[in-house]
Amino acid sequence: MVTIDMEKAALCEFLTYQRAVIRAILADLDETSLRTPVLPSGWSPLGLVEHLGHAERHWFQEVFRGAAEPLPWPDEHTPLVTTRTPSQVFGFYRDQCEISDAIIAAAPLTATPVGRHPEEPLASQTTDLRRIVLHVIEETARHAGHLDVVRELLDGRTGLGPR
Repeated sequence: MVTIDMEKAALCEFLTYQRAVIRAILADLDETSLRTPVLPSGWSPLGLVEHLGHAERHWFQEVFRGAAEPLPWPDEHTPLVTTRTPSQVFGFYRDQCEISDAIIAAAPLTATPVGRHPEEPLASQTTDLRRIVLHVIEETARHAGHLDVVRELLDGRTGLGPR
């Protein structure tokens, strides 16, 4: 149906844009800054990017497809911080986004997930691919806002990103 194809194209455009914002905000930070926790909760910008890679993997592979590719490293269960290099983390995020894009391209927005998110209310809100894409757009945009603030606190830069 043409309407759904247009909707899918619009959703993919917004998802691609939000991912680009993440990369743009952090593009010229050195490794020390990428690893620096700025807020009291202790997360680092690099850890947040790794988290976003895990979010892409979780929502599109584990929840929608019902199975995820193995992680390229042991899961350390350290939320929002990482011991991996920037190139490993940004590569992981890129790879997970590419897998997500392929999954989105291959399925209709109305397709129901094979797996399930373990917690409410998201488990009952993500009932088809459309709602999963919307959730990942929402999560990526939310974290882009966090990174905007952290970037300003790190070096005073504001207004980074495509818009």
